[in-house]
Amino acid sequence: MMESKSFPGNVDSLDSLREYVGELSQQAGLAKKPTYSLKLAVDEIATNIILYGYQEAGLNADFAVLSEITDKELVLILEDVAAPFDPLAKDLPNAKDLTLSLEERGIGGLGIFLTINGVDEFSYEYADGKNRNKFVMKIAAT
Repeated sequence: MMESKSFPGNVDSLDSLREYVGELSQQAGLAKKPTYSLKLAVDEIATNIILYGYQEAGLNADFAVLSEITDKELVLILEDVAAPFDPLAKDLPNAKDLTLSLEERGIGGLGIFLTINGVDEFSYEYADGKNRNKFVMKIAAT
């Protein structure tokens, strides 16, 4: 069963969000490295929601974290009411881009690249007027 927790759509919420993701990861039994990767991925998408989806648009709204822990995986969904934005539709850095210095590299895309590559599964959908960014971390059998 999915649980839901809302956060104000401002940068001050990011610390609380990271803490919450840490708590969920601990409940799910995730190790430190996957927990760190999940926190990084969720933080990246949440920051984009807050800065570009809400602040740039002059939108004052909350976003929600839906979560579910099963014996096999931890599922988190960031749900927001900003304009539709599919992070998977953006051109991501390729292997050559990643060898360039920061000065030579184009702006954008690296955070989404880290997000997608840091979790076991990442997907996006826009439904019922909401962006839904879904993160899945597999729970290792012990």
